[in-house]
Amino acid sequence: MSKTLYDIFLKLYSSGAHTASLWNNKAAKWVNGRKNVFSEINNKLNHFTHRPVWMHCASLGEFEQGRPLLEAIKINYPQQPIVLTFFSPSGFEVMKDYKGVDCIFYLPMDSALHAKKFLDAVNPSLVLWVKYEYWFYYLQELKKRSIPILLVSGIFRNGQPFFKFYGKIWRRMLASFTHLFVQNDESKNLLMQLGFTDNVSINGDTRFDRVLEIAGHFVSVPFIEEFCGTAKVLVAGSTWEEDEIELLHFINTNPQIKFIIAPHEINKENINDVKDEFPHSVLYSDLQAAISKHPLPNVLIIDNVGMLSRIYKYASVTYVGGGFGADGVHNVLEAAVYGKPVVFGPVYEKFDEALSLIQAGGGISIDGPVKLDAVLKNLLDNDDKCNKMGKLAKLFVHEQAGASEKIL
Repeated sequence: MSKTLYDIFLKLYSSGAHTASLWNNKAAKWVNGRKNVFSEINNKLNHFTHRPVWMHCASLGEFEQGRPLLEAIKINYPQQPIVLTFFSPSGFEVMKDYKGVDCIFYLPMDSALHAKKFLDAVNPSLVLWVKYEYWFYYLQELKKRSIPILLVSGIFRNGQPFFKFYGKIWRRMLASFTHLFVQNDESKNLLMQLGFTDNVSINGDTRFDRVLEIAGHFVSVPFIEEFCGTAKVLVAGSTWEEDEIELLHFINTNPQIKFIIAPHEINKENINDVKDEFPHSVLYSDLQAAISKHPLPNVLIIDNVGMLSRIYKYASVTYVGGGFGADGVHNVLEAAVYGKPVVFGPVYEKFDEALSLIQAGGGISIDGPVKLDAVLKNLLDNDDKCNKMGKLAKLFVHEQAGASEKIL
């Protein structure tokens, strides 16, 4: 891709977001959140006495990946200001009140002018870029100013544009980084083929540290234990419509099992759609009132954000969504850390942790409802097999811990 094509992409992306904002709530937040962002940045940063550390995350998943490192910096360097930016509303809107940093902003859309204005205002001493999402003008301007940039928990595959004949601009972005902390050998070897030899190290995935931290500070979720009772429980997290369709037959034919479904999108329209799919269900927001009325439905739909990573603890078996969509499976580690078998769809090849979890014996991929029914029945009817698989999942997570400390 040439710089001209990249500039065209930026304009099309921005104009597409503005058009979609007329009817799409998420796009509207993306647009409105950037309207006065430079004024907000200048107002909030003018009291800093030290140059801040700047961490950028594409969305919520990348923030959870970078969070252990961010919080370790705050503990070790308590006077160090930290600025956190997000590209997506999915990250910013959930974390905008997070108290672990000094300032949180939307990242202004990439351009030469925006990169200069942003860096003039923020003037970071160090930049942490989590996993992926590469913006040419920001990275070039950082390099021009000799501000060190570290890639945290990067992962690379042969099919990415960095390694294609048309990937010159992508390789220029990589050359902006002072150091690249990557997750695995494959990533390091691919970067070495491009000439990156002295500034690449394998340090693992910081998400393992994050899920271990969450599990280690587990706080119970009100009314969930009462909902579950003594029944076997399947927790299906981060589900999309495709996942819910796959689960539909098993849920409808197993009334003795309790099901907790946490959709990936919790806007009112989607929650209503999920409720229509499972008419014998109750929303979490209505659970307290429903508990006093017996019998309870056997399907609970979580209609809020931030609870899923704790709810997996109540499961006998877990199902992680996303594996029937083009983007692939969501975070399997949130379930595995509690020692639960993890089941997910067939699209997981881009996710090293999912592949490794299968190899470790703690995860199973299924390709349709027939196999899903068979796998779930086998696990829920066989306590020994279920427990053994869960222990292997938990062991896998513990064995991968420590990336944040290495990077720090």
